[in-house]
Amino acid sequence: MSALLSITGVSAGYGGADALDGVSLTVAAGETVALLGANGAGKSTLLKAVLGLVPARGELRFDGADLGGLATEARVRRGIGYVPEGRRVFPGMSVRDNLEVAGLAAARDRAEDVERVFALFPDLARKSRDSAWRLSGGQQQMLSLGRALMGRPRLLLLDEPSLGLSPKLADEVFAAIRHIAAAGTAVLLAEQSAARALSAAPRAVLLRLGRVVADGPVAALSEEAVRDAFFG
Repeated sequence: MSALLSITGVSAGYGGADALDGVSLTVAAGETVALLGANGAGKSTLLKAVLGLVPARGELRFDGADLGGLATEARVRRGIGYVPEGRRVFPGMSVRDNLEVAGLAAARDRAEDVERVFALFPDLARKSRDSAWRLSGGQQQMLSLGRALMGRPRLLLLDEPSLGLSPKLADEVFAAIRHIAAAGTAVLLAEQSAARALSAAPRAVLLRLGRVVADGPVAALSEEAVRDAFFG
């Protein structure tokens, strides 16, 4: 498969300190890749670098085009969706308005996109007029996912989607992620729960202290390699 996202020798960080050190990886069209590692491994920084939220050195290419110099909005319009850690919905807006404000299509197509999100997340459909702050943590995560889908992304970046959720709600969110992937959207999934991530992705990239320490099919990764990425 040809690479939809290609990252080559990327370093990035905050305040002059690099959280990523020469990271290289690819995500093919329609592929789901789990990005695993302990807190501080650089997972969130990598997703933000792809979206242009942190300055990065090295090469970032999407569908063959160089992302360097492009603003975040331009990257989103090219087909990159992002679900940040902590959900960050607009609490005072209704569920429907949270979705509609994120739509990039014309009004009629945007309404169809909203209905597709509601079909994926029936709980949101039932609460479409409710303010987002009234939703449970799991429902807010669903709303955050739905909002990213309103941009019709070809690649979806997910940052810790199970964080703070009960096991039942985390299962529901991951079931939705598998559905999104099965429909053809590529997914790069940063997740602290290795078991959940590996259940959703056929391939994994292990990060440790900002460097890739393993990259390959989940079936070929040893428990020792995964344990080392988390615990060193």
